[in-house]
Amino acid sequence: MRGVVYRGPRHVEVVDGLPMPRLESERDAVVRVTRTAICGSDLHPYRGEMPSFAPGTVLGHEFAGVVTERGSQVPFAVGDRVVASYLIACGRCPRCARGWHYHCPSATLFGYSTIVGDAVAGGQAEYVRVPFADVVLGPVPAAVTDEQALFAGDVLATAHTAVTDAHVGPDHLVGVVGAGPVGLMAALCAAELGATVVVCDVDPARRERAGALVPAVVEPGRFAATMARMRGRDEAAVVIEAVGSGAALACAVSAAGPRGTVLVVGAHGADDVAFPAGRAFVQELTLRFVVGNPIRSRDPVMALLRTGRVDPSALVSHRLPLTEAVRGYELFDTRVADKVILMPSADPF
Repeated sequence: MRGVVYRGPRHVEVVDGLPMPRLESERDAVVRVTRTAICGSDLHPYRGEMPSFAPGTVLGHEFAGVVTERGSQVPFAVGDRVVASYLIACGRCPRCARGWHYHCPSATLFGYSTIVGDAVAGGQAEYVRVPFADVVLGPVPAAVTDEQALFAGDVLATAHTAVTDAHVGPDHLVGVVGAGPVGLMAALCAAELGATVVVCDVDPARRERAGALVPAVVEPGRFAATMARMRGRDEAAVVIEAVGSGAALACAVSAAGPRGTVLVVGAHGADDVAFPAGRAFVQELTLRFVVGNPIRSRDPVMALLRTGRVDPSALVSHRLPLTEAVRGYELFDTRVADKVILMPSADPF
């Protein structure tokens, strides 16, 4: 089997001859991967930001494909098209019953070493074993392509979690810090709910590309003033921080305004991020950190895709065969690419 293997900082390799995955539980499935993607979270180990990330890890937590084997407790048939949640959880414990899948005692991530839980090989490969497949896998409707579906396993689900947890609705003003895939999906989800949206990003090229999807796109230096002008005197705004840096968090706080809400969905790895607590205090801000939950949001997210109300295909800048994964990582790392899709097979889904 062929897959993308982490060797060390800025060193990934496409390897042939990896062992084929096999069922280890009656709740397991094996999936033949038709589409997989490189996520911004994959860049953390790639850039050497996670010293404990184990060399030899098969990478990738965004993937869709076809069931080739299943345990007796998996409600899918061989040949069914499915998308995986990036998050693995048992679905049966008290925390899962409350929708707290990320805090399940068995929680882990595909292709992410032991950063969250036990190591599970990832989906940037021709085949992948899916634990708790009765919970982790979801069906892909005929009207949804595999490329669209894989966004339901992470990026779109994370964005949807952000806007729903912020209670975004019609006539709300929503600012988004970061015009990467999660930020743009959050902007589109908020707009679909009837909100007015402003996006900011430090990268001129990303701002230009975002302008094709969102009417109001500004540089960070103009973000707070633009939000204040559009907010008016008496409206509380929502700002979604979709980057995961101290600078982005400070930018979000500066733009939220009185009684506003800052919802952080960008992945923060550091514990010592500077935070403008004084401004947050005098503005009486609500601050919330949210991890996307594709298991909990699967049905509404798939409905957005099935009906065409949100189409993530416009975010994809590069589609490459799996054999060109090394180039894909280089393009994504240098911000030449916005979103890289890898194709282990030529299936036209």
